[in-house]
Amino acid sequence: MELRDIEIFLALAEELHFGRTAERLHITQARVSQAIAKQERRIGAALFERTSRRVALTPLGERLRDDLKAGYERIREGLESARETARGVRGSLRLGIFGSNAHDLAPATRRFRERYPACGLSFHEVRFTDPFGPLRAGDIDLQTCWLPVREPDLTVGPVVMAGPLSLMVSDSHPLAGRERVCLEDLADCALPAIPEPAPSYWVGALEPFHTPSGRPIPRGPLVTTFQEVEGFVLSDDLAAVVHADGPRYYQRPGIEYLPIEDAPVGRWALIWRTTAETELVRAYVQSAEDVLDELPRDALTPSRPAGGAPRRAGANPRASSGATRVASS
Repeated sequence: MELRDIEIFLALAEELHFGRTAERLHITQARVSQAIAKQERRIGAALFERTSRRVALTPLGERLRDDLKAGYERIREGLESARETARGVRGSLRLGIFGSNAHDLAPATRRFRERYPACGLSFHEVRFTDPFGPLRAGDIDLQTCWLPVREPDLTVGPVVMAGPLSLMVSDSHPLAGRERVCLEDLADCALPAIPEPAPSYWVGALEPFHTPSGRPIPRGPLVTTFQEVEGFVLSDDLAAVVHADGPRYYQRPGIEYLPIEDAPVGRWALIWRTTAETELVRAYVQSAEDVLDELPRDALTPSRPAGGAPRRAGANPRASSGATRVASS
């Protein structure tokens, strides 16, 4: 069985749909049908049950899928490793992260280290007060960042984390104890003031300046770190809109996280300077994309598509198999 035929079989075993399989592999539906028919002729038995409404694996097909999958992944990783070695991936990658991002990126980081054990990798914290400064200064090579990013000199890569936004309040705040809030409720709160050089469009994507009806949302004290945000929240001077990593990693006594039911999904992507794209940057991005491609199609936040292929700021990301994080959110 040829490697391409194995790839087609495994993709169809996952998708259980000839059209989606063809689209995923960028081939025709006829090519998928021909490959499966050829495999079934060689084996002498059906691998799939086909009706007008559904496609399902036969017991023999399930066994073949299980037998082939692990070996195929090892072959693919070996070929990718050989390609990267031939292209000369070497050196040390400096990865910028916000807060707890390293936890969510751990599967991608492990994949990168497995493929390029001779390459170094270091982590550097990025502050939300200057989200693009270290990248532009050349202090880091690649970083995470919440979207949108509309910087003409930066490339926006795959969405690696996504999840619902929440309102962080103290347990004595007037909104505390509610099951959920909406964006209109933010007009009755004071949100953190984040100083320049953080762009206002980027801050406003997380901490809006107006409610959907146009009511202004007050700004409270100036903050420069998440710890300062927590302090002001606990003193009832602020409420704060936070990403999904807030309730996941920062459960604190006296703090509650209230889901914002009509807020957009918060997304994080890998970004880098367009003119400083290196083999190391591409290697880490590819490792992250490969991890994402192995996750279920609906692993990203419910009913919302996600970005995938590297793109310039302002471009529309492609649909991807994605994940709430490189693991889950």
